[in-house]
Parts: sequence; structure tokens; C-alpha cells
Amino acid sequence: MIIDSHGKEHVVRLSAGARSHHGRTGLVSHDTILGRQPGLRIVTDDGRRFLCLRPTLEDYILKVLKRRTQIIYPKDLGSLLIEANIYPGARVLEAGIGSAAATLVLRRWLGPEGRLVSCERREEFALHCRQTLDEFESLYGGILCNHEIKIGDVYDGIDEKDLDAILLDLPEPQNAEEAAAEALRINGVLLCWIPTALQVFELARALQTSPAWGRVQIRETLLRPWHVGVKSARPAHRMVGHTGFLVSGRRVEEIAVP
Repeated sequence: MIIDSHGKEHVVRLSAGARSHHGRTGLVSHDTILGRQPGLRIVTDDGRRFLCLRPTLEDYILKVLKRRTQIIYPKDLGSLLIEANIYPGARVLEAGIGSAAATLVLRRWLGPEGRLVSCERREEFALHCRQTLDEFESLYGGILCNHEIKIGDVYDGIDEKDLDAILLDLPEPQNAEEAAAEALRINGVLLCWIPTALQVFELARALQTSPAWGRVQIRETLLRPWHVGVKSARPAHRMVGHTGFLVSGRRVEEIAVP
């Protein structure tokens, strides 16, 4: 990722002998960067300055990932990991993999002892997910996570049992509520990412009225960057506002105590 002196970011694939043009930075020779450690501030003979950084996972999702569907944005993915209590070694199922942004994050977080099942009912999206994962591994190396991509519809049921967490990115997640209750272990987490308030209401009421669920929570994350200059500090004129809601519930067991 080449960043000019005004903060403009350009993600490029380096190749020997190539040059690319980046706004105020002008022509940049890839040979200047190749073979050097990422994390460089380069000053050219004519005084131009630019940074050369290796893209992070967030950069990859926002700037490189090829999208076939809307993605879950990094600001929501961070909350997703914490709210779903994802940890190395957990057993997790996701449904509605879309463009695989959440899949990339989950695979990195679960570690070699973890297991991830990605369920998608459309074969073209499952193929796109596999291509994205292969591209990411070619750039960043393999991720040691037990991972399976399955073609199927969780509305019809979930084969896996005793899961630690289920993540749903579906238009009607309440239709999978009973299947999720059967697949989760007691105290496990169901977490759904949905874009509209009407969907939130329907899902929340389904969870609140079922004895299988407790501690139902609805959250929205808003992100506002700040600019700091020589004599000022102010919020950015544009912020990352509404992208979606995270609705979570804990799998509980109801018992009668004499």
C-alpha cells in the first residue's frame, strides 16, 4: 500500500520493472520497493515522500476484497468477535458467507484448534468465497484453521451440534432460530448481522418470546475518525455511520426448581 504525503492510499501488486502513478507522488518504480522490508518512508531525489506499508486484514477487506455482495465492515467485525465470544479453539458455524469478509476474520481468530463451518445455499457465492480465501492465502500465507464450506440452507436445519457460536447474515434469521437452538451448546451465542430496523424487531421478538434464549441484545456501531493538525484537532467531516445491527442471544436451559 503506497500512501502519498496527503494521505491518499493506493494498493498495488509489485512486479519487477513496473512503475505506477499515484497522484501527487507521481511515478513510483516498483524496483525501489521490491526486496525491502514493508514499513518504509521513501524520499525521492526530487523531494517527494511516500509510505510503503503491507496492507492489514482491514485494508484487504476494504480495498482489495472483490465483492459479490455487501460485506460486514471491519468496525462491525471487531464487535462481532467479542459479542460472539469467539476464541482460539471454538466451534463456530456461519451462514450467509457472501463475499467472505467475516470468514477471513473468523479463520484468523479461531486458530489451529478451532473449527469453522461456512454454510451457503448459493454455489456461486461459495465458489467466490473459496477464491477469496485462496487469494488471501497466496498473499499472506495459510491460516491454520479447520474450515469447511458447505452448500445448504440453515432454514432447513443445522447438522452440526454442540457449537460454541452461530453467526447468521441472512434476510430472515428468525426462521433459523429453532435450528440454531438445537445446534448450540447451552450458554453458546447466536449473533445475527442485519441491516434494517424492521428485521431487528422481528428477530428480537422471536428470541425474547422463546424459552431457549436469554440476554437478547441489539447494538449498532458508529465510527467517527478524527483529524489532528499542528494547531487543531477536529472530527472528520464524514463518518462511517449505519451499516447494520448486531443482534445476539445466549442459549439457555429452563429448569424448574422445587
